[in-house]
Amino acid sequence: MTETQDTQTSESVEELKSAAVAALNSADSSEKLEAWRVEFMGRKGRLTSLLRGLGSFAIEDRKIVGAAANRLRGELESLYEDRESDSKSSQAPVGSIDITLPGRKPALGGLHPSTQMIREITQAFNEMGFQTIEGPEVELEKYNFDMLNIPADHPARDQWDTIWVDSDTHDDVLLRTHTSPMQARVMEENDPPIRVVVPGKCYRYESTDATHEWHFNQVEGLAVDEGITLADLKGTLYEFARRVFGANRKVRFRCDYFPFVEPGVDMSIDWNGGWMEIMGAGMVHPKVLENAGYDSSKYTGFAFGMGPERISMLRNEITDIRHFFSNDLRFLTQF
Repeated sequence: MTETQDTQTSESVEELKSAAVAALNSADSSEKLEAWRVEFMGRKGRLTSLLRGLGSFAIEDRKIVGAAANRLRGELESLYEDRESDSKSSQAPVGSIDITLPGRKPALGGLHPSTQMIREITQAFNEMGFQTIEGPEVELEKYNFDMLNIPADHPARDQWDTIWVDSDTHDDVLLRTHTSPMQARVMEENDPPIRVVVPGKCYRYESTDATHEWHFNQVEGLAVDEGITLADLKGTLYEFARRVFGANRKVRFRCDYFPFVEPGVDMSIDWNGGWMEIMGAGMVHPKVLENAGYDSSKYTGFAFGMGPERISMLRNEITDIRHFFSNDLRFLTQF
């Protein structure tokens, strides 16, 4: 091939490159990109036709033109892949935001209704000088029963259907049946004065119905100091009722039995023309104080416990406690 022929062949490769790049830059849709690929890179495309025509060239010219054409193929393939990637990223995927649609309020999460009520209850006592603490849900029999004046042969144990836990190291591990074990733990680790509230989950092996669940929350309270009397207990719980149920709320205390208090009471509030019990309470039993190493002739205290779900049921006119744990968004999103 003459020098003139070689120049013309090289220019044909350059012309093809210029035409391909110009066409690719103007391809502004996936359909046009595909048409470009077929025209220039397809089996019958212009670049393929050029490569197939190399057989008519002399060997030296074939090497020069073939190398230039192969370089062009690599360049065009790279340019095509970049444009194809840009085209896909610019297309909104399914489920993405369509800016042409009217605005919609995004779905927001929120605190569980039990959590909301626990925070309101603990806040009421925090403002009266009580500290909020938490304790283990997997407990030892020692703290769940023994130190609370409920020994192994005590009939009060029949009040709880306990869920026992298999353990390689202990034979007395259980899921706590109430938050009262923290009374013993707090007194065991601290000297008076003590004022704490203890929110947490409890577990009992029992049938469920509209007013009973096998797992539920409790809020325990404990105050121990010199000179604490039943009047302090009544005044504290009365103030709590006013903060949670309204400033004009009336309360009533009646004698009740709990093995870890003496005397024991239940507190009711006036509700829809009658009285509704909302918690149990009482003066800490002297044996419970002594089990923790306190001098019961010097220190006295009071304790109380309530179910935040039950209080929420009253406040919000909920008729079934199982709604709190069913994970039904129709219920949960109302709070």
